[in-house]
Amino acid sequence: MSRVKLIDAQTATGEAKPLLDQVTGAFGVTPAMFKAVANSPAALKMMWAGFGALGEGKLGARLGEQIAVLVADRNACEYCLAAHTALGRKAGVSSEDMRQAQAGHSHDPRTRAALEFSEKLVRERAQVTDADVDALRAVGFDDEAIVELIAHVALNLFTNYVNVALGVPVDFPKVVLRKAV
Repeated sequence: MSRVKLIDAQTATGEAKPLLDQVTGAFGVTPAMFKAVANSPAALKMMWAGFGALGEGKLGARLGEQIAVLVADRNACEYCLAAHTALGRKAGVSSEDMRQAQAGHSHDPRTRAALEFSEKLVRERAQVTDADVDALRAVGFDDEAIVELIAHVALNLFTNYVNVALGVPVDFPKVVLRKAV
């Protein structure tokens, strides 16, 4: 049960209303996470803009969703794990590749490096080394892609924290976390 009121898109007012209308238009429904974040129009605006900007970024939807499931699993965020697994499948990532990403693995060297870096960012609270950044450069990440990768992790940390802290009900097909935290 959610620890905050879930704002209904149809009855929302003020600054939250047009943002929730955009979310509903994009998804066909209004996911519960957006209804929870709509309690703060400023936070909803930031989150929605972040998703939009990163969706048009250099890393692409496939890698973005793989990063998202890794981060969700590490933060025990059932909501984001379920949502991003579904979105990853919609972006063309196979079920097996999504499971591998959740575990921090990939057969693709570039994806594997991104996942390893993302995992270290989460685990070590951004305390990475020159060698960690060099490992990204070795598989073709430039400064733009590295900063964007960090942005993906940061945005996913925000959504994980919202969903876990506020007990947002999962409204996507459930995916099992790899391990309980």
